[in-house]
Amino acid sequence: MRGTATGKLVKALAVTAGLTLSVMPLRPAWADNLTDAFIGAYNTSGLLEQNRALLRAADEDVAIALAALRPIINWTVRVSQDYTKTRRGTTVATTNPTDFFSGLTLSQLLYDGGASALGKQSAQETVLSTRQSLIDIEQQILFRAATAYLSVLLQEETVQIRQNNVDLSSEELRASNDRFEVGEVTRTDVALSEAQLASARADLADARGDLSTAQAEYVNAVGKLPGRTAGQPGLPNLPRSQSDAVNLAQRNHPSILSAQHQVRALDLVVQQQRANLGPNVSLNADAGITESYDDDNYTNDATVSLSLTQPIYAGGRLAAAVRRAMATRDASRANLLNVQKDITQGVTDAYVRFETATASLTASTERVRASQVAFDGIREEATLGARTTLDVLTAQQDLLDAQLAEIASRTERSLAAYQLLQAQGLLTAERMGLAVQIYDPTLYYNLVKTAPAKVSKQSKDLDRVLKALRRD
Repeated sequence: MRGTATGKLVKALAVTAGLTLSVMPLRPAWADNLTDAFIGAYNTSGLLEQNRALLRAADEDVAIALAALRPIINWTVRVSQDYTKTRRGTTVATTNPTDFFSGLTLSQLLYDGGASALGKQSAQETVLSTRQSLIDIEQQILFRAATAYLSVLLQEETVQIRQNNVDLSSEELRASNDRFEVGEVTRTDVALSEAQLASARADLADARGDLSTAQAEYVNAVGKLPGRTAGQPGLPNLPRSQSDAVNLAQRNHPSILSAQHQVRALDLVVQQQRANLGPNVSLNADAGITESYDDDNYTNDATVSLSLTQPIYAGGRLAAAVRRAMATRDASRANLLNVQKDITQGVTDAYVRFETATASLTASTERVRASQVAFDGIREEATLGARTTLDVLTAQQDLLDAQLAEIASRTERSLAAYQLLQAQGLLTAERMGLAVQIYDPTLYYNLVKTAPAKVSKQSKDLDRVLKALRRD
């Protein structure tokens, strides 16, 4: 592996995480948009780092499986003591020699019916499955960031509307007091205005609390406090029809691809367990020196042996292992069918959610326009004595409800759009072109797939990678 590739891997894997929070400071002056939230979540997610580590563990399983096909060489030191008692006629002789052996031993698998090779192929399929699982986790992280950003934006707009309602209610209360002074309204009208203002202030306090909660979730999801939000994001490119979305998801969604690779991995495990029922041939050799503690004698010797073993009876363990592997494989096939159905339903739900939110937003916008016209007219009529204070307060509440419904519908439409992306398997940093160091899962795999020895250059490259990851 070239040094440049190793350096790239170090950069790709060295993801910083962890924040220390105390008191919520004042929000900074720069504007945060949805892309900033995506970037922050991608760069600081501990869940992503956790699953990247799990993927590296799966990569190492390939190396471990490959090692089973290679010779095993050990340096052996052995001290042995024999006790021999010999009788010849009436003479009994006892010997108790102590020997010291030092040398090398070698063991090489020659044939196992392909079981070890199948184990390596199964491990490779598991790696591919784990890579797809990592992509699915990435989608979850980014969708959580989108939800957190849109929630902050919604609560900020809610606070603003609630604040405007408090200001408007204060004006209505002053107007009611002025009209009461000149005898145009009764004390009951003033009390109604006072109750409206108190309710508006209570709702404002609740909205500010919800905003603080949304900001805390943003910190958890994105890794930093939200700045001044840049407003509603533009909608991403969406499929032309529900069937197009479903077809794309069935071909592309990481959950389906992961389940498919897992089925193939378990198919190979079944074949591996069946191969274990056959013969096994191995080569064994040792060479070294044997010295005697009892005298100055020593022996230099070397031995080579070829052994064949064929299981005949193992208490039923081997047959049970085959049946267990088949049952696990069958379970993975059923899981694949369930995943495919769940993805189809998820796409359908997200598509319908987006269409519903779009229609709701159109209606809510028209409702706000009509409510604003009605409120302005009733308020003007009240100044002429043609409307009561209760009429004005009712129209004010209708306008408030319409404004809140509009911002909720707009947020819902944006959430549905990104949920639809996630349902199709398209909500990833690479597909959205985020300005981040995209994690390349093949770099670490390429370093370990040949199972490098501890003294090799690849092993030293791995040591640098692990140091960058702050692992022992």
